[in-house]
Amino acid sequence: MSEPEAEQALGDLDRADLPAPTVAALRLADCLTSERPLVDNALYAELRHHFDEGQILELGAALTVASGWQRMIEAFGIRPDSWSESTPLPWPQ
Repeated sequence: MSEPEAEQALGDLDRADLPAPTVAALRLADCLTSERPLVDNALYAELRHHFDEGQILELGAALTVASGWQRMIEAFGIRPDSWSESTPLPWPQ
């Protein structure tokens, strides 16, 4: 993604000038990283419009692994190797 596309992805997806499959994938990412994830009929229909069952499964699995990995990193306060103890964490402590 380009920088402008990434900025749109963080904004209102209904107004984003992004390809429809990208918007559907971003909606799934938002759903799976929410406090109580639930893929409702509308989201599932949107996903099926752009992806087959296998692609939806792969996308969901990749998003879940990435989200879980990020949650573990935050839970343990892990900093990238290039950071020092004086480098602030990007999330509240």
